[in-house]
This record gives sequence, C-alpha cells and structure tokens, in this order.
Amino acid sequence: MNIECPVPHHEDEVVLLGHGAGGRLTAELLDTLVLPALDGESGPLEDAALLPGHPDLVVSTDSFVVSPLCFPGGDIGSLAVHGTVNDLAMRGAWPLALSVALIIEEGLPLSELSSVLTSLGKAARAAQVPVITGDTKVVNRGAVDKIFINTTGMGKRHRELHPSASLARPGDAVLLSGPIGQHGTTVLSTREGLGFESDIISDSQPLHRLVQALAPLGSHVHTLRDPTRGGLAAALNEIARDSSVAVEIEESDVPVPQTVASACDLLGLDPLVVANEGCLVAFITPSAADDALALMRSAPEGKSAVRIGEVPAHGPSGRVTLRTLVGARRVVDMPLGEQLPRIC
Repeated sequence: MNIECPVPHHEDEVVLLGHGAGGRLTAELLDTLVLPALDGESGPLEDAALLPGHPDLVVSTDSFVVSPLCFPGGDIGSLAVHGTVNDLAMRGAWPLALSVALIIEEGLPLSELSSVLTSLGKAARAAQVPVITGDTKVVNRGAVDKIFINTTGMGKRHRELHPSASLARPGDAVLLSGPIGQHGTTVLSTREGLGFESDIISDSQPLHRLVQALAPLGSHVHTLRDPTRGGLAAALNEIARDSSVAVEIEESDVPVPQTVASACDLLGLDPLVVANEGCLVAFITPSAADDALALMRSAPEGKSAVRIGEVPAHGPSGRVTLRTLVGARRVVDMPLGEQLPRIC
C-alpha cells in the first residue's frame, strides 16, 4: 500500500501530488500561480461561480481521475455527475445541463468504457440533468490511467437561496447532512485490497434535491459546502477563513460510522480529512436551525442530518476548534496535502 502524505519542497519548484488535494498546498498554488496568470479576482473561491451579467445562472467545472474506476457505491461515471451537480447545488442552484469530456487511454477495453458511460448516463437521468455537449480524446498508453472525465455544469439559482462561503455569521448553527468518511475509505480500501469495502460503500449521490428542500428558509441559509477533497476539516476551514469567523464543533456530534472509524484507526487517518461525495455542511441562522434540520431530514439524502456545532460570538477569526469526547479542545487545521490520493 502506498499512502502519500507530501510535504512542501519549495526549493524543488515542481508540482506535488498534494497541490491537487484541496488543502493548504492547493490554496498556495492558486494564489501564487493560477489566479495571477488568469487575472482572477481575490475573495472566496466558491464551489461554483455566478455567470457575469446573469446573476441567476451558475457554472462549475471539475475533473475526475479516481482510481479504481469502480468502487462500492459508484464509479467514475456517476461520480462525475454527482460531483458537478453538487458543486452547483452548494450555490443554491438547480442543474440545467452538463458537458462531458473524456480523455481515454489507448488500450482501455470497450466493455469498461461502456460500463462507465452507461453509469454516467444513468446518473444524469436520475438527477434530471441532460448532457448536451462534450468531447472525446484518446491518448497514448500510460498518458492517463484508463480514463479521466471532465464535466462542466450550468445551473439556475433558487430565487430564495444565495449561499456563499463568505456569509457564515456569529451565532450560526452548523449542520451536517449525514455521516462522513465513507467515500474516501471505500476508494482506498478497494484500491489497496484492504477488505473494508465489504462493509463500507461510498456516499456518492446528488444533493440538489436536499438543497431544494431548504429553499423555504431563504436567507436563513448562509453557507453550503460539500466536504469533498480534504473532508470536513477543509470545508470548515475554508468557510471560517472566507467568512472571517471562528467555528466550533463537537466530536460527539459528528457522525462517523464505526466501520469508517475502524479503517481510519488502522490507517492512521483522521475521519475529518477523509473525502465525502454525498453530504453537505450548512451554516444556518440559529432561529431557523430546528426547521432546517426537519427539512433536511425530510429528504432521503438528509435523513441522518445532525447539528454538529456553531459559530461562536467571539473567537479567533478563521480558526476551527473541536471539543473532544473528554471535554478538551483542539484546533482542526486545514489539511496540508493529499492523505488519500486519487479519490475523486
């Protein structure tokens, strides 16, 4: 088994695997190279962007390179649809259309390609989002690992919802729609043959209907984020940073399935940094928190929703703190790099 946890070697001036992990190295890459080259605006980096001149339209793009292609609970095809739909949903948008671009390795059995595309099409139909355009490229053996998929999604925001990573406010309740850690541990176990995949399945699923259930709360919904790369730890740190607030969560309230906890204990992983593909974290006005929980639990995707913490009235800006089972407090840092490579 090869679990890489890279450290930054700035003197080497090369891209590290951790630069794509959604943690501190990713932020550094964006701030120093990507955004300056593209004249990107400073400010919150959201899961999806508002289309200039069309404030009700949202666009997002993502690439999927998961290894292995298939895992319990999904595959790269369904994951590509769910991941893009969810990024749109985190800005309060209903998906309108997708593009799909395939980069295929020469030698990939057509049966594997057919299976992936069938799954992608099935997932798109289930999410009620049409695939309207795309592209196909075939590259030499070894240039990619079987198949990489890029998707771009277009969505229209619910009139009532305008969530942003910069809108969390003191007093907000922090809600989580379901258990964490299932996707990352499933993919790792399948790839490395650890045996946990018989007990854990990925939580990969679309979340736009769950977000739609929150629409009646309107402006009480301040922030939505799906904790994918970097897990819940990265998502909470991004929100704390972009909203300039502190966040406190209770370890006893964060739902970690026993099988996930066992796998993480064996591998020396923190469930808070393990990727998810089918849950969201929401920051809600405290007066609306109970209603939000009820609405989330009314949807199949949110039946296990719980309150895990709050935004304190006073606290160090940008800091995430966990109250442990024994009553102590520890800082939950932004992950540095990739603990689990190739999980999305």
